This record gives sequence, C-alpha cells and structure tokens, in this order.
Amino acid sequence: MSNQKAKEQRVIIVGAGPVGLTAAMLLGHHGIQCLVIESEGSVPRDLRASTFHPPTLDMLDQFGITSKLIAAGLVAPTWQVRWHTTGEFAEFDLSALKGHTAHPYRLQCEQWRLAEFLIEHIDLHLPCIEIKQGYRVDECRQDDAGVEVFVTGPGGDKLAFSGSYLIGADGGRSVVRSQLKLEFEGHTFPETTVLATTSFPFHEHVPNLSFINYCWKNNGTFSLLRLRDLWRVSLYPRDGESEQEATSPLSIESKLQEIFQKDSAYDVMEIRPYKIHQRVVKSYVHGRMILAGDAAHINSPSGGMGMNGGIHDAFNLVEKLQRIYAGESQNLLMLYERQRRPVALKHVLEQSGRNRARMQERDDGKRRQALTELQRKADDKTLAEAYLLETSMINGLREAASIE
Repeated sequence: MSNQKAKEQRVIIVGAGPVGLTAAMLLGHHGIQCLVIESEGSVPRDLRASTFHPPTLDMLDQFGITSKLIAAGLVAPTWQVRWHTTGEFAEFDLSALKGHTAHPYRLQCEQWRLAEFLIEHIDLHLPCIEIKQGYRVDECRQDDAGVEVFVTGPGGDKLAFSGSYLIGADGGRSVVRSQLKLEFEGHTFPETTVLATTSFPFHEHVPNLSFINYCWKNNGTFSLLRLRDLWRVSLYPRDGESEQEATSPLSIESKLQEIFQKDSAYDVMEIRPYKIHQRVVKSYVHGRMILAGDAAHINSPSGGMGMNGGIHDAFNLVEKLQRIYAGESQNLLMLYERQRRPVALKHVLEQSGRNRARMQERDDGKRRQALTELQRKADDKTLAEAYLLETSMINGLREAASIE
C-alpha cells in the first residue's frame, strides 16, 4: 500500500490524553495507521485523575503498561467512607474481587504518568502511529469517503490531514463535539471542588486511615487520596465562601487544620478549583466521527470513574474499528454506542452521582443511616462483593458486553 493510500485510510484521533493514546496504541497493535493531534505541546502534569480500577489494570496489563503504573504508583487494597468527627468508618476490601480480576485493588497513580507510558510504548513499538503535539484543531469535515481535519501548527502554519475515521477524545471542552454542534445535556453542580496536594503524612497521624477516604466533617465533606509521595485533598467552600476565598492560602490552611490540627503550616504544593458536571451527548457516533471519554460524557469524580470509563470506551471502540478495517460493516460503530452509552448513564453518571450525594449530605441522621448501611455491606462477604463489582466498574463492562 502506498504511503498516501495509508494516510487516507488512517484513523485520526483528536486528543492525546489517556483515552486518545489508549485508542492509538490499540489501533497500532492491530496494524492500523493512526495520527494523534494534541493542542498541548507536552503532556500536562497538573492535577487530574489518579485512580485506576481493577478492570482498567486488567486491560492495560497485556501491553506492559500496568506494571509501569504499579511501579510508579501506590496499590490501595481498601477504601473507606469515614465520619471524621467520630473516627467511625466503613472499609471495603477489594480482595473480595479476586475471583473476578487479576488486580483486586485500586491503584493510585497520576493520570499524566499513563499518558507518558503510552507515548513511550508507541514510540518504541508502533511506527504506524504518529503523534503531533502543539497542533490546534480548527475544523473537522467528513463525507461518505473519509474525514479531514484542519489544524494550526506550533509555528502558526495551517495544515490539513485526511483519514477514514476520526475519534474525538479531546475532553470536556471537546472541539470535535463543538464542530458536530452537539448539545452536552445534563447539569453542573453548584459547589466548587478545590483540589490541593500536600506531602504531610496523614496516614501517620489519623488512625486507621486507608489510602482512599471519603470523609464527612461537621457541616461539610472532604476526601483524602494518597499517592506515592503526597496526599490529594478535595475540599469545598464553606457556606457563603466565594471560589476566590476558598482557594486562598488562608482558607486552604484552615480546612487542612480541620482535618488534622498541627502546630506548623501545611506545605501546599498545588491548588486546582473545578466544577463538577454530569453530562452526556445523545449520540456518540456521527458518520465517521466518533466521541469517546470526556468528549462524550463527564461525571462527578467521586469514585474515580471518569478516566477509567474513557479508557473502557477506547478498548470497546477500537475492537469495533479493527473489525471494520478487516471487512465488517461500519454499522458496528452503532454497537459501540449501544454498549457504551448506557454504561455511562447507568454505571458511571448514576453511581458517581450517588457517591457525591452521599458525601454532600449534611443531616447527621441521614449520615448515620448511610454509614450503618455501608458498614453492613462491608462486613458481609456476599454484599461486599456485589457492591465492589458495581463500584469497581466490572458490572458495567459485563452488562455492555451482553448488548448486541
């Protein structure tokens, strides 16, 4: 096949985050040429997702990616919902999933590390994959024969690239979704989450702390997630506190002192405020343009389902694309949508929404009821297994696989 013909038949991916790069790697291993276009000049190392669920680790393992993540991250065998003011907690032990996964735990590791490991893997093993960083997509077009993407390069040059299909994996502010003029239906929650990192060893001072903790406090909530060398703390503005006030060093320090009071100030390394959205597009597939990950659905980060769900999208979509390239009908793309969109609605948006609602609860009676129920599930082997199959995203994947 001529180089020009191969370029016309390649898949173009917009977005070089975990979802786009996972799709590129998978396509490359099927021998399908792929061009990845990314507006950032390098992988951003800012505060984004950090939780990998068991089935995601299973999926990435065959490519040698999981072992790299484990070496760079922290294995979390349990997670907790805690009533911080009383010290009570419900703890879920993921070893209950041993019969369902090769990785019965969550892994705490920064999202950017996955992106860098995927790029390294592509550079070493997949010459049919080209990654262009620092290229902004201006316009996307398609017809019955293929797609064309118009971009502005790092030096301001205007360029055009053609291919057979386009995957929009360019996040919550997706240019591809905008080009398709799609509504992003759903809502934005009123509260702002303020994510802060510190090297303070909470685990040495707060008794019985897990590596992953969702916590109630008086008139509020917070979460503590441990990485290898630091803790990520999710904080929320107090009633009447503006976003500017909530992100001030004084407010951050005050809230950290509420978690554990100490004589010296906390070393706060990074602060990132963000809004929580629950949104999904009506259709993932639009001719030869397909959406995946946050470009198609965004949800509350509570429970760590967003990045994982996007990676699962990539595995499902590429399985369909490789079959299409092998000669099967393009209608397989609609099977991708039928399998993945209900999962986003039922198992990702709804579950993450329930997680958020539970932790935003202020009524002590309802908190007590929720904690008692969670403790009952955690202490019963059968109930714990069933609950973890849902919260670890295994049920959603199995349900999707059953859809024809």
